[in-house]
Amino acid sequence: MNINELRMIVDKRERKSGIPDLLRAVGVKVELRNLPVGDYIVAPETVVERKSVHDLVSSVFDGRLFDQCNRLKEHFEHPSILMEGSLDKIEQIIENPLVFYGAISAVVLDYKIPIIPTPSASHSAKLLISMCARQATSKGPFLKKIKKSDDLQKQQLSVLCSLPGVGEKLATRMLERFGTPSKTLNASFTDLSKIKGVGESRALKIRKMLDAESKYKKNTSQKTLHDI
Repeated sequence: MNINELRMIVDKRERKSGIPDLLRAVGVKVELRNLPVGDYIVAPETVVERKSVHDLVSSVFDGRLFDQCNRLKEHFEHPSILMEGSLDKIEQIIENPLVFYGAISAVVLDYKIPIIPTPSASHSAKLLISMCARQATSKGPFLKKIKKSDDLQKQQLSVLCSLPGVGEKLATRMLERFGTPSKTLNASFTDLSKIKGVGESRALKIRKMLDAESKYKKNTSQKTLHDI
């Protein structure tokens, strides 16, 4: 099939990776969207989650990886994870690589999600094009209506998973400690840092994000002529 006939739906946050531009440069039709699941939809039931080696390691330790795997499997028949970068960096990032490889083994064996390594963005683009070309005859809509869960527990976990560095595992521990999302969000730096896996650094990031004044806040101190 001609590359000019290929089409992909790409998450907008992937623009900074340079891959969407590489795809367009060879003729692939790229549609940028805010994707709730995955980074590249290359066919109706085939989605790819791209992670740099550093991000993949981080997602293992903050619990995001398995939460993402659950969502990928829930909504797509053929999910895969693209691991971009040099694996030589792993020993520089973490002291015990066996922990990392144990998590990777769980993704492949328990979730049945393949993890495909690539050395750079240009190779990632080539892989995505190849996957798209194989699935080019697939019929059906690329984008699905992924509804928010009506399950209260999942909704609570989802709220807390939006915090910096918090995955489903940490969110669960927060609820076990504080009882409700509301009490968790109002917890002090000291109380947050005592939760196993959070620590002072992550607790600081959480409180900093929650306490920072939003740019959207209206300045009510300025009176208008109508107010006088």
